[in-house]
Amino acid sequence: MAARSGTGDARTSAPFAPDEHHGTRNRVARSILDHGPSTAAELAQRLELTQAAVRRHLDALVAEGVVEPRENRVHGTRGRGRPARAFALTDRGRGAFDQAYDQLAVDAMRWIAQAAGGGEKGRAAVADFARARVAAQTERYRAELERAAPEDRARVLAEALSRDGYAATARSAPASAGGAPGRNPGGEQLCQHHCPVAHVAEQFPQLCEAETEVFSRLLGTHVQRLATIAHGDGVCTTFIPGKAPASGTAPTTSKTTAASASTAGRNPA
Repeated sequence: MAARSGTGDARTSAPFAPDEHHGTRNRVARSILDHGPSTAAELAQRLELTQAAVRRHLDALVAEGVVEPRENRVHGTRGRGRPARAFALTDRGRGAFDQAYDQLAVDAMRWIAQAAGGGEKGRAAVADFARARVAAQTERYRAELERAAPEDRARVLAEALSRDGYAATARSAPASAGGAPGRNPGGEQLCQHHCPVAHVAEQFPQLCEAETEVFSRLLGTHVQRLATIAHGDGVCTTFIPGKAPASGTAPTTSKTTAASASTAGRNPA
């Protein structure tokens, strides 16, 4: 993992020095980027290191402000005992992964809003720009998804997003992940472990909303954004509902099966 060039900022270059210890430390940080918030045990297994070695690198990364410990969220039934801590990248840690030109992008978005007249018109203009940007970016995904079987489309979309730097994965979601247990048929979660525009999306959630709308169109179903990096979560998570219950069963009433562009840029309470 290389630090951004051209800035000479010691805050971002120091954690990524090319000695052996920092080389392994970079692998730890990169694994968190690729897979989202991770426990020491998960990192040790992925990187084929001992947990003690991983913890030493995590302690150093925490001290440098590159990662931070968080409560490990457990979906479904939680076992006994205290849950293991998960470690997530901080803004500073993400800053080392090619998040350049943030201020330029923010300035451009503000100019669009002001040129449109500000207020509601300005917000609408930014939303139009966000939709056009995401539509152009993802149009090349369409052919791939159209060739894929419906059950494979989330995985195919994740692979396409990963090629564009979003470090995306698709995984099965438990039946209770998107709503009340026993009433939601389950589905999948599309997870983006990296967002190149996270800092801009903090100020302009229209970017997240437009992306969610495009995902819905590409996948042919309503989706819900459950979490975003831009609003403090470790991963951008989109819930894709599964098939409707069989005839004669209770209908799904979970909010996750409804269109959710209005919540796409927010971290639900």
